Amino acid sequence: MEAHSGLSARITQEAGFSGIWASGLSISAQLGVRDSNEASWTQVLEVVEFMADASDIPILLDADTGYGNFNNARRLVRKLEERGVAGCCIEDKCFPKTNSLLDGRQQPLADIEEFSLKIKACKDHQRDPDFCIVARVEAFIAGWGLEEALKRAEAYRNAGADAVLIHSKKTDSSDIEEFMSHWENKGPVVIVPTKYYSTPTAKFRELGISTVIWANHNLRASIIAMQNVCQEIKLNETLNTIENKIAPVKEVFRLQQDQELKEAEKSYLPKI
Repeated sequence: MEAHSGLSARITQEAGFSGIWASGLSISAQLGVRDSNEASWTQVLEVVEFMADASDIPILLDADTGYGNFNNARRLVRKLEERGVAGCCIEDKCFPKTNSLLDGRQQPLADIEEFSLKIKACKDHQRDPDFCIVARVEAFIAGWGLEEALKRAEAYRNAGADAVLIHSKKTDSSDIEEFMSHWENKGPVVIVPTKYYSTPTAKFRELGISTVIWANHNLRASIIAMQNVCQEIKLNETLNTIENKIAPVKEVFRLQQDQELKEAEKSYLPKI
């Protein structure tokens, strides 16, 4: 499940999800910038560090293209490992990236060899054997067909990728179904069904998909909630109509783990 802050990471964990998708779209949006590498990789890293501090389940960072060439990508891996992040997903597009779901935008792909060597550099330089590199294949997004998607996925698997993410912006799952029918279970496959959301999850299980990412839905839910509250307070100039529609302040304190601080103060502050 997507999260984009320490608070949303903790809420995601409490909901029972087994992992967190640190979405590039969501992190950039909550910073008020576009999903076009306008937030620097160090700014993204700072957000992810708060997310890791606030949760105990694995975090997979949406690391765009790795924020540059192989050297930038392998340095990112080391920094993520230091912060306890479980893995990163790197897409085979050119830096700076363009969000895959934008209409009418060119989506130039990286050279297959260059991207494969970027994956290899990341795997060669990780220190934690459990750190995962997911290679995101953007062939369908860029308008290429099945043959290109399979060729790229195979190259990235051979370069050491722990899984491949096959992305599609069709409103049905036909791209995914076609890919899986030819992939022959060569390695784990990850999908992001943002556009083909009406496909039952049972279908993904039948296809042999390893992981489904619900990629931006905490962000989108919070936008609607904030817009509604702002509009209602502005219109009515009172809190009477919205108090029962929002979280109580006590819930904010609970999510901030204020009780832990209260108990710690008993041990570590002098008694007056």
